[in-house]
Amino acid sequence: MTTSPFSAAPAVDVVLPCLDEAEALPWVLARIPAGWRAVVVDNGSTDGSAEVARAHGATVVREERRGFGAACHAGLLAATADVVCFCDCDASLDPSLLAPFAEEVRAGRADLVLGRRRPQGHGSWPAHARAGNLALCLLLRRRTGLTLRDLGPLRAARRAPLLTLGLTDRRSGYPLEMVVRAADAGWRITEHDVPYLPRSGASKVTGTWRGTWQAVRDMSRVLRDTPPVRRERTAPGGTR
Repeated sequence: MTTSPFSAAPAVDVVLPCLDEAEALPWVLARIPAGWRAVVVDNGSTDGSAEVARAHGATVVREERRGFGAACHAGLLAATADVVCFCDCDASLDPSLLAPFAEEVRAGRADLVLGRRRPQGHGSWPAHARAGNLALCLLLRRRTGLTLRDLGPLRAARRAPLLTLGLTDRRSGYPLEMVVRAADAGWRITEHDVPYLPRSGASKVTGTWRGTWQAVRDMSRVLRDTPPVRRERTAPGGTR
């Protein structure tokens, strides 16, 4: 159950970028933890996703500019809770798994918590998409020193520090840019295994070689265009 936009402030906001996910939305929204608010960002759906989201208690934000990053950032700007989580809207990831992520951030044990996807069932994570993700993790390690194994979309952090990162990518590079800039800012970044299920409907990105290549290209550009910058720590919870 989600928190109505007119009720008390939500404990956590969950940003759900959405493009034609009407079939998956009921499953996803039913798994938002009690007291949290689902912020569904409609990125140009034509299948009635926005109406389905509203019918299931979500706050709906419309983002006209196409792009995964554009939808994620619109949701971040619309969020009001101290802790903000991100999750795909295609039923490949269970948003209820975000509860310990948010608690880790609240308790000050981490500043950015990421879900490491572990495929469950045939076809949940195509080989070409997995290869692209691995290549990017290796490039990220060279750039930042982080030894992450995934750059998946399931994540949690505090809203105010996220806004200070100055994220500019509005395409597929947004998740990677968040990690790169957080690392440069001295954030403590942790990673935990999460089951990765076969998605509902056709993937807009990793379902094809072309989509995967475009995502890898976007993320490689982020690494190329974001030179290392060591700044004072911007996240709460102590020093690095």
